Amino acid sequence: MKIQPRDKRALLRAALGEIKSDLAIKNVQLVNVITGEIYPASVYVYDGFISHVEYKEPGREEQFAKEVVDGQGKYLIPGLIDAHEHIESSMMTPRNFAKAVIPKGTTTVITDPHEIGNVWGIEGVRYMHEASEGLPMRQLIDIPSCVPAVPGLEHAGAEFGPAQIEELAKLERVVGLAEVMDYLDVIHGGDRMMDIIRTAEEHGLYLQGHAPFVEGRMLSAYLCGGPNTCHESRTAEEALEKMRSGMRVDARDSSITKNVEAIWSGVKDFRFFDNFCLCTDDREADDILHNGHINDVVRAAIRYGMEPVAAIKSATLNSAREAGLQNLGAVAPGYAADMLLVDDLRELTPSHVFYAGKLVAQEGRLLAEIEDKSYPLESANSVHVRKLAAEDFTIHPPVSQGKVKVNLMKYYDMNLSTTDIVCEEVWVKDGRIDISGDQDLKFVAVVNRYEGNDNIALGLVRGFGTKTGALASTVSHDSHNLTIVYDNPEEALMAAEELARTGGGMCAVKEGKILHTLALPLAGLMSLKPAEELAEDSAVMKDANRALGLTNMENPLLRIVTLALPVIPDAKMSDMGLVQVTAKRIVPLFPE
Repeated sequence: MKIQPRDKRALLRAALGEIKSDLAIKNVQLVNVITGEIYPASVYVYDGFISHVEYKEPGREEQFAKEVVDGQGKYLIPGLIDAHEHIESSMMTPRNFAKAVIPKGTTTVITDPHEIGNVWGIEGVRYMHEASEGLPMRQLIDIPSCVPAVPGLEHAGAEFGPAQIEELAKLERVVGLAEVMDYLDVIHGGDRMMDIIRTAEEHGLYLQGHAPFVEGRMLSAYLCGGPNTCHESRTAEEALEKMRSGMRVDARDSSITKNVEAIWSGVKDFRFFDNFCLCTDDREADDILHNGHINDVVRAAIRYGMEPVAAIKSATLNSAREAGLQNLGAVAPGYAADMLLVDDLRELTPSHVFYAGKLVAQEGRLLAEIEDKSYPLESANSVHVRKLAAEDFTIHPPVSQGKVKVNLMKYYDMNLSTTDIVCEEVWVKDGRIDISGDQDLKFVAVVNRYEGNDNIALGLVRGFGTKTGALASTVSHDSHNLTIVYDNPEEALMAAEELARTGGGMCAVKEGKILHTLALPLAGLMSLKPAEELAEDSAVMKDANRALGLTNMENPLLRIVTLALPVIPDAKMSDMGLVQVTAKRIVPLFPE
């Protein structure tokens, strides 16, 4: 895709100096991500595009431009591009998200709205598209490919197939097919994913991948199937093999998972890094406000040893090329005039942010006006659970006393979402499973929250981290059913009823009292609050989660959100039961 000027002939005349450009930024050290050089230059802009870069004879800016900005010797770099992002994971609307990230230097995000797509289907994706129109940044959309993530193992609020891809491909600003998570269906040539991929290819969309721990011939098959990117690499060895195989690796630094250090250690000795990109995937509001957005991921890459210009290229030109954006991600004639002025390439805190040649933020403050708008979907209820009772959260084993074998989920690391299925013996008392003597063992429930489906699946989880109480969330990737980890059924019921009342969100209960509720009424995923207010609310929610025992982890708010994601190996819960991810099957709670 190429971003087209409104009047190409006028742009040509500005390039030739026959008419004045709108803007010249003089006295800068230009970071050229195409050649890897840094040199003095003046950059001219006409109607949102770079018309000329002068490095041979600077000094006549007033002659050729209507407005001149003195860069004061600062570095001029391309506007930053997030290669893979779920805006819903910020818990902000697209407009509030823009207000938060633009001052950090983000001028483009490649966003996958599959979170809201799982809740509201096409209507949800259309909302994200409509709510992001007219912003002083680019929110480019990849069409959700896997709604639900794995059919037959979970139920979401919608299902996407070729017809939905066909319809959404007609929208402006759609550039790709979002992360193809059902990697096993791709590898084995399943009809569902083959049809979806074919439809996307017919519309010229690039194919974004998702291939955790896929290697060897399985990786080759996945690449032959079409997707050629992956943000799910977690180890040096995994990233090395994927890049050697021609895959584009998006090194992730999210609010949940931080993989940049491990990935860079595996690929740092390569000579070329054109297939190396940076992404946030999932960053929440307070993380963005306090640490940054994609600029913070670039900082991380530099901190772990990447050369600054190469790191900047990984969040500009490389990300643009990955998404097939021909004239975005560099400061060169004909490219979109998205640029940042920064004092320090390692810190990457922009003093000036230009989008389409307009100054939209300065010294951390948004200058561009973003009008507050409301949309019907923002007031629609998405949490439809039947009348519940404590008994709905009670597991009755096949024996009334003694011990019984159960299959359960087991976590091994407080900062990783990967799990295994293990078989253990647990105590039974009066016909109910009794976990009172094992603080590391908890009940887990996944309650379907969509109209026409009353599924409730119960199970057990070890190593989740809570020591007491109940923790509930409707942010539960990717089907976003109501997920609860708890000690006793009464507190699970209390948490479930609270989130049904608020229209979704997160809730912590301890000793029969609600510690805090983070209300997320938009699709049960997002708040309507601006970033600053949401960050304060989420900070209180984090403290509540810590009060339940989630103290030994980087982000206690997000521990629960991947518990039900059946594309991250190898054990997850869904509204249908315990899922063995790599085998694509439901495992019975009680072994046969």
